[in-house]
Amino acid sequence: MARDDNRGRRDRDESPEFADRLVAINRVSKTVKGGKRFGFAALVVVGDQKGRVGFGKGKAKEVPEAIRKATEQAKRQMIRVALREGRTLHHDIEGRHGAGKVVMRSAPTGTGIIAGGPMRAVFEMLGVQDVVAKSTGSQNPYNMIRATLDGLTKESSPRSVAQRRGKKVADILPKRDEAPAQSTQVAEEA
Repeated sequence: MARDDNRGRRDRDESPEFADRLVAINRVSKTVKGGKRFGFAALVVVGDQKGRVGFGKGKAKEVPEAIRKATEQAKRQMIRVALREGRTLHHDIEGRHGAGKVVMRSAPTGTGIIAGGPMRAVFEMLGVQDVVAKSTGSQNPYNMIRATLDGLTKESSPRSVAQRRGKKVADILPKRDEAPAQSTQVAEEA
């Protein structure tokens, strides 16, 4: 009995507020003996806008029920993505799923989200503010979202790379102060 009480309390305290975006809704039909039965399929992207995102799909006879099912599935399938300064990607990434191919590039402050349809929904729910993305190949929203998430799972932060290599973060990142100093020394010698 006590275990059930603790579980309920933990879920209430730890569940962050998620935002969701309906990407696509399709009317689907099933042919039966008496004719056709119509239903709806929904594609939803869910995220906390702080580095977690997931997508889900749901089918039901009514639209609200399909959206609810898709949202529940999306919350169960969330992934965490490391963001640079909480606003953009650490490096350029390519993602692929089926015939859907996407290229995502980090961008300077003020660029905004330059991406089409389903990709834009993923970046907005993820909390990315500056990114340039291009989708080639499939225009199917399901494949575009899966390709985007495939690319985002490949992204690695300098901290994780440093930890894998057994080095410090400062050893991995290029030093910004030394590069201009070396170029001025070369100019003075010439």
